[in-house]
Amino acid sequence: MSLKITTLIENMPDKDGKLAYEHGFSVWIELENEKILFDTGQTGAFAKNAEQLGIDLSVADRIIVSHGHYDHTGGIPELLGKLKSRTPFYMGKEFFIPKYKLLEDGSYKYNGNPFEKELLMEDSEKHPKAELHYIEEDVTRISEQLLLFKNFSRMTEYEKPNPKFYVKDAQNYIPDLFPDEIALGIITKQGIVLIVGCSHVGIVNILNAVQKTTGLPVAAVLGGTHLVEADKERLDKTAEAMKRYGVRTIAVSHCTGEAGMELLKREFPEGFVLNTTGTVLEFDI
Repeated sequence: MSLKITTLIENMPDKDGKLAYEHGFSVWIELENEKILFDTGQTGAFAKNAEQLGIDLSVADRIIVSHGHYDHTGGIPELLGKLKSRTPFYMGKEFFIPKYKLLEDGSYKYNGNPFEKELLMEDSEKHPKAELHYIEEDVTRISEQLLLFKNFSRMTEYEKPNPKFYVKDAQNYIPDLFPDEIALGIITKQGIVLIVGCSHVGIVNILNAVQKTTGLPVAAVLGGTHLVEADKERLDKTAEAMKRYGVRTIAVSHCTGEAGMELLKREFPEGFVLNTTGTVLEFDI
């Protein structure tokens, strides 16, 4: 039995130039008895890519959304028209808290979910479109091989909160520490294949939590690591930590940044995968 992961959309184009690409992230995960969509990109373009790749989104057994930023949730309105009723959606309990980005001129730009919560609740015939599951625990097992991780402790001194990101309560803008962020772990023969959306809490903090709570090695990391603004010290320490945790396959992209990808490619010459739109990875279960 194998695990197959297809990147439906990402910042970089596919090698043949046939698929849409955008600043966003979405992957399709196929197990023997389950099909999972993780994130939906910025627009509905991921769905058109899925169609070109021969992937039927209507058969998704679960939808997992890593956090409430537009470039990971913007495709949800397009997705809803393709799903059967009451498809399970998994998200952090803080998912619908409004998110903002601080601009250079001191103003705040909304960069959260581009839809209201009600969109997920009812369709035109008043039947629920989505069965919402709010993740609260550090580790939530949603099937025999699927684990969701949350509440990541900030153990590293070099993975500091990004000062650009905020949430808003009734009156004030508050630094966003991303309590809504979740990551997916898939148990394989090699260890856990870890899928992350942006790793706003720090990819090393996430790796630490996964290994600490499961005792299993992290065999692969796929997704965004938000190293795009990282300095050399953080990049070097991230690579060192990945080696320490025994990561063998690194298919990072999206918000990793060119410098981050070049360093990881250099440090992991045999395990690095340039994860562009359309990339397919397979693992033994």
